[in-house]
Amino acid sequence: MPINRPDSSALQAIAANYGLTMSTSDMEQYRIATHGALDAWDAVEAAHEKIASPPPDRVWNKPASKDNPWGAWYVTTEIQERAEGPLAGVRVAVKDNTSVAGVPMMNGSATLEGFTPSRDATVVSRLLDAGAIITGKSVCEDLCMSGGSHSSRTGAVRNPWDPTRSSGGSSSGSGVLVATGGADLAISGDQGGSIRIPAAWLGLVGHKPTWGLVPYTGAMPVEQSVDHLGPTARTVVEAARMLTVIAGPDGLDPRQPRAWERIDYESELRRGSRGLRVGVVTEGFGHPDSDPAVDETVRAGVRRLTSAGLLVEEVSIPWHLMAPALFAVIACEGGLTQLVEGNAFGANWKGRYDEDLIAFYGAQWRRSPDQFPEGVKLAMLSGRYARDVDFGRHYAMARNLERTLAAAYDEALSRYDVLVMPTSPVSATPLPGPDASVLELLARGSEQLVNTSAFDVTGHPACSVPAGMLDGLPVGMMVVGKQFDDATVLRVAQAAERELGGFQSPPTNKETA
Repeated sequence: MPINRPDSSALQAIAANYGLTMSTSDMEQYRIATHGALDAWDAVEAAHEKIASPPPDRVWNKPASKDNPWGAWYVTTEIQERAEGPLAGVRVAVKDNTSVAGVPMMNGSATLEGFTPSRDATVVSRLLDAGAIITGKSVCEDLCMSGGSHSSRTGAVRNPWDPTRSSGGSSSGSGVLVATGGADLAISGDQGGSIRIPAAWLGLVGHKPTWGLVPYTGAMPVEQSVDHLGPTARTVVEAARMLTVIAGPDGLDPRQPRAWERIDYESELRRGSRGLRVGVVTEGFGHPDSDPAVDETVRAGVRRLTSAGLLVEEVSIPWHLMAPALFAVIACEGGLTQLVEGNAFGANWKGRYDEDLIAFYGAQWRRSPDQFPEGVKLAMLSGRYARDVDFGRHYAMARNLERTLAAAYDEALSRYDVLVMPTSPVSATPLPGPDASVLELLARGSEQLVNTSAFDVTGHPACSVPAGMLDGLPVGMMVVGKQFDDATVLRVAQAAERELGGFQSPPTNKETA
């Protein structure tokens, strides 16, 4: 469809927005020139229509409440393209920020409700090629902007260990479905801790890969520099097997390296972990809002790693305490620029854009901006104010300081093979009530990210593995490694899993849901 041509009043409004002053005569000439320039837009659309393909016809259903007791499914389906492969017959849930062609995608938000993608995300194509069965889309938090599980427009995702508590976010549904057996594995996403927090609060393994290791193509971005996809699993072996399938460049994602040596992460686990050096990060414990019992649960778990032959020492990284501030600036200003003003995909990068999602979401959120969740509204207000008064200066400073932060971890990792700390400073928190204030909703979505967000900023691989139980709730230990050395991270995570007991099934009686 040809793009509508603007009249003079529309152009005057644009000029006024930029502070341009034009005479009536000049504006008329710009109107004529603009109409001619927009011929190129029509030509691009006509050419694109020739290469576009309709979405496949795939059957899906919205499950009834009785079949969705934890609120973890958005839609269910059953898609299998091969009966053979390393994931043959494995049931995989896909976080609903990630495209499955022909199946609705809501990203937890009213701003995307009604959208159906026409192409599979790269990770989905790779899973299908490996024999996996895509069994549905898991509920995620509204535009992935919460570390709690209360913000999705489909309703809260409840924790099967205690239905009054959060399951963690934003990959809340992915975690609950794997924990309760609704799926064998799940694709999850992480921009501030969203793979690892649900894993910690549900007693699972959640691996945030090195930034760029797994293609983000086909998932809805938040901020290109912190976007990650990765596996949620019950065991480290299962996480490693999925990572082997989904990792590696696809040529469509500028986050990824051009060259990469293929690694079988499951085979790497057979090397064991004896003799590996573990640095226990002092600053990962004792935050102002930390639960001392969570800290002690993780420290007790770390002490037991010596039984597996690992060498454990305390290490101080003072820059770790600066990481949450860097993340806040990058997430607010960067999220405003890309997720809101850039209609999720932004501009100025080479790769595959989802033109349909951009148009659908861009139009829908502008019809009713009040639909945005509290976290996005905070980014809009604080990020826009900072941009208006300082024009992105603080974002630039945060990006420059990112290198200093990464260097601090790299220096420690030159002496240790991995670093460890609590995944979350607290165990699963109570779900906010229906009358919760804005401040409470924001707090329940961000208080758990104080350790995890650092490694979305720097891109280091980080895996949450069960560290034990505390008052009937799981506690997670986070293992962090060198860039693209995900294999060593998983080897140490497996050692922790063996020493500390690993995944335990939560009570899943539907009557308690």
